[in-house]
This record gives sequence, C-alpha cells and structure tokens, in this order.
Amino acid sequence: MEKNICVNKYANYEYFVLEKYEAGIVIEGSEVKSLRQGNVNFKESFCVVYNGELFVKNMHIAIYDKAGAFNTKNSRRDRKLLMHKAEIVKISSKVNQKGLTLVPLRLYFKGALVKMELGLCQGKHTYDKKQTLMQKDIQREKEREIKNYK
Repeated sequence: MEKNICVNKYANYEYFVLEKYEAGIVIEGSEVKSLRQGNVNFKESFCVVYNGELFVKNMHIAIYDKAGAFNTKNSRRDRKLLMHKAEIVKISSKVNQKGLTLVPLRLYFKGALVKMELGLCQGKHTYDKKQTLMQKDIQREKEREIKNYK
C-alpha cells in the first residue's frame, strides 16, 4: 500500500519524463515524523551521482519541533538515496551521455518505508510548455462539456 507524501507537479511542467525509478532514502527518525505531517518540499531539488552513490540535493524537510536535541539543524542537507549499484551505473551513464537530468517526482510511504520516485528527464522548451498548457485546457473543456451534457 502506497501513501503519497508529496508530489512534484513542477517536474511534469518543466521536463519530459522518460523513465521512472524507485529508490529508498536515508533519513532520521525526526524527519520521518515531519514527513508524516507533510512538511516537505522538493520543488527545486535534483539528484546527483557522486562516487558511485546517489544523493538528492536541495530537498527541504522541515525540522520536527518536538524532537528536542536529537534533530538535525539543516533542513536542506544532502540525503543519500538507496539503489542497486548496477542501476546507479546505468542511470549515471545516461545522465552523462545524453544530457538528461534526474529529478525527484514523488515521495511516498510503502508500508513503513519512505521511498522516492525518480524520473530520468529531458528539459522542455518554451513552446513545449505552452503546448502542454494548451492540451490541459482542452482536456478541462472536454470534461466540463461532458459534465454539463449529463
């Protein structure tokens, strides 16, 4: 059973998502409690491969106020992502060769574990973004017409 914590809507606007991957994330106990309250934002976050390990940068998890002395002081610290070594090598080769970007798409609970869905993305141009918005408007109009027809 999966329960969404946060979805990166900005990523679908800015990028074409080519492939999706699932990764575990290394976080502390107080951060999990903050996640359960929904205090997370990764609008401008991205992933990098460093020394064969995968990290998410610039993801904000709010500091849990009831954690006391055991909480981390930095809410935007780099967090390690857990994937198999072969997957990390495959992803890093694609990112380096084709100029693709690895972007977090959503954060969710899978049972008791916190997982992150990553997308191998290609940036959109301005005309692609306008096309996407136009398609959304057309779809919304269709749904309104169907609703009014009934």
